[in-house]
Amino acid sequence: MKTVGVDHIGIAVKSIDEALKFWEETLGIKCTGREEVAEQKVVTAFLPLGGTEIELLEPTSPESPISKFIESRGEGIHHLALKVEDIEAALQELKDKGIRLIDEKPRCGAGGAKIAFVHPKAAGGVLLEISER
Repeated sequence: MKTVGVDHIGIAVKSIDEALKFWEETLGIKCTGREEVAEQKVVTAFLPLGGTEIELLEPTSPESPISKFIESRGEGIHHLALKVEDIEAALQELKDKGIRLIDEKPRCGAGGAKIAFVHPKAAGGVLLEISER
């Protein structure tokens, strides 16, 4: 799988407004915008940092995967996203290698990205997202 780099680190938060007090006011990392991803029942906020980004994820519904994550584990790192050049080819390669996937086909993510998730059991307990922008 041709990986270009780290696309972003996803962090589950109860409130983006509250989380931004730390990221912006304490660390000086400015948010470049927010976006609702209705399909995933979240609002995202991106904070560019070097060649990658921090993605804050706030649930918009109790049925949101992020809401369920916070309920069971609390706020914190939710996933690591790797940037790929061709997500369809990357998914096929992972399938061919017998890697357990959550998504067999790409779905729409924030910022117009095509995304798919690798099951944490296949990645040593890490929820891994692959992303093509």
